[in-house]
Amino acid sequence: MKLSAYFRKNLTLIIVLAVLSGLFIAAANGMESKDFVITLLRGLSVGSLTFLVASGFSLIFGLLDVLNLAHGTLFMIGAYIGWTVYVRPDTLVDLLTPLALLLSGFMLGDVWIALSNRILFGKRLKRILPWVGIFISALILFSVLKQYPIAIWKVANYAQSPVSISYLASQGQNILMPPVDMAGFSPLLGFAGLIAGSLLLAFCLAVMKAGKQAATICITWRNFSGFVVLLLAGILFFVFNNALTDFLANLNSNWLFLVAVLVAVASGIGLGALMETTLIRPLYIRPIYQLMLTLGLSAIGIEVVRAIWGRPEFTMPRPELFAGTGEGCPATSLADWWQYHCSTMLVMDGRIRVFNEILIPVIGIIVLVAVWMLLQRSRLGMVIRAGVQDREMVEALGINVRRVFTLVFALGVGLAALGGVLAAPSIGLSNLMGESFLLNALIALAIGGLTSYPGAALGSLLVGLLQQFIIKYGQIGIPIPFMDVIFKPSPPIVPASTILLMVIILLILPNGLLGKKE
Repeated sequence: MKLSAYFRKNLTLIIVLAVLSGLFIAAANGMESKDFVITLLRGLSVGSLTFLVASGFSLIFGLLDVLNLAHGTLFMIGAYIGWTVYVRPDTLVDLLTPLALLLSGFMLGDVWIALSNRILFGKRLKRILPWVGIFISALILFSVLKQYPIAIWKVANYAQSPVSISYLASQGQNILMPPVDMAGFSPLLGFAGLIAGSLLLAFCLAVMKAGKQAATICITWRNFSGFVVLLLAGILFFVFNNALTDFLANLNSNWLFLVAVLVAVASGIGLGALMETTLIRPLYIRPIYQLMLTLGLSAIGIEVVRAIWGRPEFTMPRPELFAGTGEGCPATSLADWWQYHCSTMLVMDGRIRVFNEILIPVIGIIVLVAVWMLLQRSRLGMVIRAGVQDREMVEALGINVRRVFTLVFALGVGLAALGGVLAAPSIGLSNLMGESFLLNALIALAIGGLTSYPGAALGSLLVGLLQQFIIKYGQIGIPIPFMDVIFKPSPPIVPASTILLMVIILLILPNGLLGKKE
């Protein structure tokens, strides 16, 4: 009875999935076996990258009810940060000290809130003084950072631009710049300026959001531990700057790529947490303002990337494990690939790229399972779902729901950054890569169900497969029945086909394939 009731309830969904499966089977019959396998793997690769964007977007919207239109830009930023770590580790190391010192003041958040509530500010002073302090801290930080020695490329000079650096890196040449001249920079004065600016900025922000409940905060030594740790870390990074740079520069490219992935994901998580706590949190009850804000952040992010890395497109070299082209390549099995580190592999006499068509889909599957287990089988997932259903009840149990929501937003952005750093070696880096993948992700979510995490995976898979089948048939053509004509889809049909699929599915299932009626 239960099975028959399930079929009756989901009859439309079952019919739609059966029709889609039939269409893909028909598409497979129209091409050779090797072409079908290669097209299938390429579709899985594109679908996996789309899923990493769509899954983060779905988590944020499904659990926090926030439409983050800057998600594609954060995907792009993850790609550029990963490129920087992988190709220019000296730049990363130079940035560690100022970054640690800048964040150190914010580790005293509870201290600042308690202190601001003990200082008797008048209403006018409480409105004016924080903005004055923020302005002063901005001047201090700008004056110090402007002179801080950071080894970085020059966008205006083609020989030292990211395009040239990427080309040299792909040829195996050393692309590190000479150590930065520290003449005219006083480390003691620079450190003092960074710490003072960070402390003043953090205190002013705390004064702006301090409330009556904050007066009950109990200050202990633990409230100062984060500040001390970051302060010592900043000093150590400065002292061992050259040694750490040499270590990363001589590190095997496989391990360096792993470091790039971890740094890009951590940067995405940090940016997501910063966005949620400072910009999104005050606008939870104003969805239109959320859309406007995230759209503006997207435009700002693109311009920042253009200013730092330039406008031209360039590629990120693949790690050694996926870049072999010599003896034994292309590989005929996974054992041969492991032995010769081939960039390509023969599958049914067809050549596939190991990084694109094997590694990326595997990572997509791992992320799908890991996040699903986190949401469904962990205490954190239970708290997240309970907080969405009844926030007041969860807070009454002593759980900081705001912190949990910040974690969800940061996790969603971290997934987008992971997709970006994986996309960099496979499709290259471009200022518009975020917009194209965000559009694919939105289409995938509309197809699979906007608030459904499994729906994000299913929709992304359908988008990736459909695009790659259309591209393949654009090469081999589609014979028209009863006519001596071969139809070859043109490139504009590729995005149009996914939009058409979305429209058809939404007409039949308004909530998507796996979406639930709200």
